[in-house]
Amino acid sequence: MKYNFDEIIDRSNSYSIKYEPSWRGKPADVLPLWVADMDFASPPCVQEALISRARHGIFGYSEPDEAFFDVMRKWFEGRFNWKPERDWLAITPGVVNALHVAVRSLTEPGDGIVIQQPVYYPFESSIKQTERQLLINELVYSEGRYSINFDDFEEKAKQAKMFILCNPHNPAGRVWKTDELVRMGEICLRYGVKVIADEIHEDFIFPGHKHIVFAALNQDFADITVTCTSPSKTFNLAGLQHANIFISDKELRNKFKEEYARSGLSQPGIMGLIACKAAYEGGSQWLEQLIEYLAGNMLLLKTYLSKNIPKIKLVEPEGTYLVWLDCNELGLTAPKLDETLLYKGKLWLNSGVSFGKSGKGFVRMNAACPRSVLSNALERLNNIDWEST
Repeated sequence: MKYNFDEIIDRSNSYSIKYEPSWRGKPADVLPLWVADMDFASPPCVQEALISRARHGIFGYSEPDEAFFDVMRKWFEGRFNWKPERDWLAITPGVVNALHVAVRSLTEPGDGIVIQQPVYYPFESSIKQTERQLLINELVYSEGRYSINFDDFEEKAKQAKMFILCNPHNPAGRVWKTDELVRMGEICLRYGVKVIADEIHEDFIFPGHKHIVFAALNQDFADITVTCTSPSKTFNLAGLQHANIFISDKELRNKFKEEYARSGLSQPGIMGLIACKAAYEGGSQWLEQLIEYLAGNMLLLKTYLSKNIPKIKLVEPEGTYLVWLDCNELGLTAPKLDETLLYKGKLWLNSGVSFGKSGKGFVRMNAACPRSVLSNALERLNNIDWEST
């Protein structure tokens, strides 16, 4: 079956935070390419499963069965050669929720936690809101690509109890290689540092790259790791509030579950369970076509910027549909850059500084949209008189 990712779906009046600019004080005529949900309908298999369950008409308390887990394990084994066990699983409403639970359950106030900025901003907030100490291992940006400063990483690890890994990295777009993951893991083992591995974008990997599950590298790494996954990004299901968290070490898992219970949460939502199972069972062909389509969007971005706005450069993503645009050659302050994009370009993007100080001069754009929408965004960028800004 051929899926149509060029279809424009009207998302107005659908309770979408992405398409309600007035809710966040933005102009009504902006083109929203910010928050990380896609403008593509979820796969037909998911829609059909949800419709069928809705017709059942009863939405009581629910738990996953063996068939649910078998489908999920088959997905991870087939794509990543990883075989999680059923008793490792904890289901939460989302990865950000799991992040907060893991921080609270596995560290104490005042403990150091390492993150690699520029990075997804809830990492920093999960540390500050729980009164832990923020330790920043800044990624190194050189010749349009990010890498890890391992000497600094080790110095920060000496002061830390936890490291939050982002792989694929949001927004830098890196898919960390085996040697990079092993080196970080060995440092964490050396200094007794627990790892939260946010791997929510693991299914969006572009040709020439491969996602490696950190906990699958060896048993020692698995024993210190909370692996955070969800079908929400892959199949555009964020509003169904479902994440699958895997913790193989029994002691860590029990601490996590005890803290989760203290949050007052119990059974997962039935529609999240239904959507997750349907997506992993029947969504692979849809996903493969989507990745091909997104690769075309990335090529459009790269060639258009290079030809028309060479002072804005695409940091080529190895994974994820979120692109990091280097605007430093424009010579604008961060507030001026954001203001110009919003009010002159009528583009609602994520400000680079929200991902950390090293995000100054960058913006994040969500490229998971029909190509005509992306072309519109690029035309808006090109119509800005950057020289007089």
